Amino acid sequence: MPRILVTGKNGQVGFELCRALAPLGEVVALDEHELNLASPDAIRAKVREVRPQIIVNAAAYTAVDRAESEPQVAMEVNAIAPGILAEEAQRLGAMMVHYSTDYVFDGTKDGPYSESDAPNPLSAYGRSKLAGDQAIQAIGVPHYIFRTSWVYAARGHNFVNTMLRLGRERAELRIVNDQMGAPTWARFVADTTAHVLGEALRDEGVAREKRGLYNLTASGHTSWFGFAEAIFAEASSALGRKAPRLIPIPSSEFPAPARRPANSRLDNSKLIKAFSVRPPPWGAMLEACMSDLRGETGNTQ
Repeated sequence: MPRILVTGKNGQVGFELCRALAPLGEVVALDEHELNLASPDAIRAKVREVRPQIIVNAAAYTAVDRAESEPQVAMEVNAIAPGILAEEAQRLGAMMVHYSTDYVFDGTKDGPYSESDAPNPLSAYGRSKLAGDQAIQAIGVPHYIFRTSWVYAARGHNFVNTMLRLGRERAELRIVNDQMGAPTWARFVADTTAHVLGEALRDEGVAREKRGLYNLTASGHTSWFGFAEAIFAEASSALGRKAPRLIPIPSSEFPAPARRPANSRLDNSKLIKAFSVRPPPWGAMLEACMSDLRGETGNTQ
């Protein structure tokens, strides 16, 4: 069985990958203490020690606003490190999986973005993630880059858990209503990754033919306000929690150091055609995640 190196094992996607990839091979999962992605020497040493057949890089610098004041740190983790991982994968004859973001776009397109649309990131975080994508592509290692958006899970720091926490603390929440995207469950990202890698392991020719960049999100779209409404609808009915009053506001009333794209919608057509993956609607994903959350907490958190 192949050895699969997973970085960022304690993150939302990394945690789910440890489960999803287990049937495919021996998973060696590392957290930020076991692999310092800001240290090129540490990266090279660890990859050469593990000698994986597949590297799945689920680690990232994700503090979008803090990246505006720490752009070099963001570049080290999100751009330089993926390039080094790709170089090491190339040296070993391994495949690589990496995760990108809707923040590589400026959000000015009318419709969903495809993989061929020109990136134009608005933030230091978006620029660092784009540089990571480009580094992997330039090296030419067999790779899959999955570009996703608005990722959440039952665990970790994300919009769902932030809303549930604020809903306990406040009677009223003001939520941005002019940014559109597809909230995407981390478990779907991990399960789709396992599906794609399983196909690649079964047929090396197909793996070569289908490698590249893919959008990977839930189907449909909503605003952050619409997402919050759905979260509290699930929480109120299923968890017995009274929802706070939600007030829609424009982005201009919620200033942040980093600019966000107004349109984060991504077109999944290429993924669907290549791998017969059918992304569920974002609302169905949220319902499943909330069910998972109830199972973990037993009540209202």
